[in-house]
Amino acid sequence: MDAQEQLKEVVHRTPLETSSTFNGRTGQHVYLKMENQQKTGAFKVRGASYKVACLTDEEASRGVIAASAGNHAQGVALAASKRGITAKIFMPEATPRAKVEATEGYGATVVLTGESFQEAYQEALLEQKRMGATFLHPFDDYDVMAGQATVVVEMLQQQPELDTIYVPIGGGGLISGVAFAAKQLKPDIKVIGVQSAKAPSTYNALYKKGPEKLTSVSTIADGIAVKEKGKLTYSCIQKYVDQVITVEEHEIAKAMLLLLEREKTLVEGAGATALAGLLSKCGTLKSEHCGVILSGGNMDLSRLPLVRRLANPKKMVIA
Repeated sequence: MDAQEQLKEVVHRTPLETSSTFNGRTGQHVYLKMENQQKTGAFKVRGASYKVACLTDEEASRGVIAASAGNHAQGVALAASKRGITAKIFMPEATPRAKVEATEGYGATVVLTGESFQEAYQEALLEQKRMGATFLHPFDDYDVMAGQATVVVEMLQQQPELDTIYVPIGGGGLISGVAFAAKQLKPDIKVIGVQSAKAPSTYNALYKKGPEKLTSVSTIADGIAVKEKGKLTYSCIQKYVDQVITVEEHEIAKAMLLLLEREKTLVEGAGATALAGLLSKCGTLKSEHCGVILSGGNMDLSRLPLVRRLANPKKMVIA
């Protein structure tokens, strides 16, 4: 794969780790793809880096502009700094401070605006028209999808027996790339998408369960708090994804705490959403060798008390 070759010197080949805790809870062999250990703390650096690498010299010379709920911002900032071009990123006002500071630390200019990704996105588009910079979409772009697809290429190299993969969905860039590549490499593999029940735009569209364009989103999984699905990504999801499910806030929070307490790994809300999906559906969606993408680890530690309240740890049963 061209993207994998292009990125081999840029991104980490993150571990694929099995877990006795989750093996026991699900009755399956569970493998966690540790993208929370990726450069910038999330998978997004894959798609951003590949996109920046694909820019022509003329496109790069104008600088880049982007909108992000957090992790795409860091990927763009790092990729831009490596190519020596300027980057300006628009992010929602509620973006965790850790993500803002990390983005600025890579040299990008950050503008906080709006309550969700969509508001930041609209402001970024207006600024792009004023500046003439090159816009880097966080998910609705084939080069970005190709970069994200390298996650599953690695997973199947690390564990060829995988028969099911759980993937979080925000705008759909990760699952689109993963599903397309997975089906090319192993046509019978199942790809399960997982959304927060408080940000279910793709789920609603697929199953006619509610509005496809949400008026508001509020979820602990801020990295996938997207009001509207992507056009290109949705087409890929329709064609290559086997099922999309939703999980509640307490299920995401419990998955975050289990990962922290039992696996000693810090994962943000969006990063734990796929695991929450596996744990909620393991009785009905069976597999023998199940891969779960922990998509990011950029969690603001000041939110840990909120996570504990949502998870209601006094009622949790730890295996």
